[in-house]
Amino acid sequence: MSYRWILVIVMLFIGINAIYANDKVVYHIDDTELQATRALRSVRNHLDFAPQTKIIVVTQSEGVDFLLEGAHDKKSTDIMYGAWVSDLKSRGVHFEICGITMEKRGLKPDNFVLEAEFTPAGVVRITQLQHQGYAYIKP
Repeated sequence: MSYRWILVIVMLFIGINAIYANDKVVYHIDDTELQATRALRSVRNHLDFAPQTKIIVVTQSEGVDFLLEGAHDKKSTDIMYGAWVSDLKSRGVHFEICGITMEKRGLKPDNFVLEAEFTPAGVVRITQLQHQGYAYIKP
C-alpha cells in the first residue's frame, strides 16, 4: 500500500471521529415496560460505535420505573436495570427523572438508583436540550 493511501485512510478515520465527537442525543423514555430494555441497549450500542457522544436519558410518567431501586425487566427478570444504568453512567450517560412525575406518583429521590438525576419537568428538559442541538430519539 502506498504512502498516499495510508494518509487517505488516516484522514478518513480522523474525519469520521470528528463528525461523531460533537454528537449530542436525548433519549426520551415514558414507558419502562415498552421502552427501557430496548432503549438501554440502543444507548450502549450508540456509545460502542460513537463513544464521544453526549447522551442524556430523560424519563417521565411510567418511564421512570426502570430507575427505581431494584427494578428489573418484567419479561426477563435476569435483566437488572440498576447494573445497566451504572455501567452507562460510567460511560458518561446522564439519567434524568421528571419532577412532575415524582410529585404526582408520590416518589422521592431515595426511591431511585444513585445514578439518577432530577429535572423539574421532563418535557421542558427535552425541549431545552433540543434547542441546545441534541438530537431526539424515542425508542
